[in-house]
Amino acid sequence: METRFDDLRPYEQPEIAPAMRRIAGSEYLPVMAAFIFPEKTAGEVRSILSDIRTTDEFQARIMHRFNREVIRKSVTAFTCDGLEHLHPDGRYLFISNHRDIMLDSSLLQTVFHEHGLRTTEITFGSNLMCSPLVIDIGKSNKMFTVLRGGSPRDFYRNSMHLSEYIRHTVTRKGESVWIAQRNGRTKDGNDATDQGIIKMFCLSDSSDLPRSMHELHPVPVAISYQIESCDILKTRELYLSRGGRKYVKRPDEDLTSILTGITQPKGNIHIRICAPLCGEELRAIRYQCPNEFYKSVATLIDRRIYRGYRLHGNNYIAHDLRSGRDTYAAHYTPEEKARFLARCEQMLQEIEGDEPALRSIFLGIYANPVDNCEVISG
Repeated sequence: METRFDDLRPYEQPEIAPAMRRIAGSEYLPVMAAFIFPEKTAGEVRSILSDIRTTDEFQARIMHRFNREVIRKSVTAFTCDGLEHLHPDGRYLFISNHRDIMLDSSLLQTVFHEHGLRTTEITFGSNLMCSPLVIDIGKSNKMFTVLRGGSPRDFYRNSMHLSEYIRHTVTRKGESVWIAQRNGRTKDGNDATDQGIIKMFCLSDSSDLPRSMHELHPVPVAISYQIESCDILKTRELYLSRGGRKYVKRPDEDLTSILTGITQPKGNIHIRICAPLCGEELRAIRYQCPNEFYKSVATLIDRRIYRGYRLHGNNYIAHDLRSGRDTYAAHYTPEEKARFLARCEQMLQEIEGDEPALRSIFLGIYANPVDNCEVISG
């Protein structure tokens, strides 16, 4: 049995039943049960947990139900396209834009589950492993650890270890992987792939960079929210970190963001599975040094994501408000504009600070995707 990835990997089958017992015994079980199974008692949910022996069972009986409750309670419409790019027996590295800590990857798993496709393993930052309960739920849900922090030497060692695990998972273990295009969520609406992520993928095999990337079967994924997840919280963080000021998170801030993302109304959500990066286009990249290759691959991913992004009325409204013109007025109604302005006023009431600066940041979160799509289509 492979043991060198024990510090990263999700739970394996012998670890699932003990994890279910710990989850069932948690003081938070009644609250979780009420959200996921409003028609059942906590005792009935404990009984369901006691029968679960595999990750697949946990995902099918608990996490799929959780995702469906999130959609039912906070999403107007949930759609997906691009599944024709995937082969049922294929294993892929899904590289996604990242707007919500949990839902970006979790909702994609629901799509795969409902279309008979294998779910993916999911990156899970060590900074988010804030309690034994979170660890048990995450690692029972095919999440694996991305180690954060440490010295530059630690960073390199952890990046190499992560790269080796991802390559092992896709090419040998036979599982797909979901990872964000950058470290942390996009806060300002500008989805951009960090070329350092591409470098990390290739650390485990840098002898032939195009072949190294192609071996992972990279597939860009674009997720679009009509109402940006945690938009008010993101506005506050961007406001407080203006001018290069260091933003220090509050102790419970990540948990607050997770819960806000789950419960906040999100309007329409669309996921686009983009065309995989093929060997021919990777081999066609001309580069003098590895960094040029990493940058080119990041650009290919960005262009796929921008083309796959579904712009909503809120994006066009914000763009017109920021520009002072009505360029995109045909894409929204007066009622939609009134609702968006009310959301903006709610933000201004919740955050203390310079109103013009706050308004500009808030509008940018929604307007920047329009600018990115304009560049691609222009």
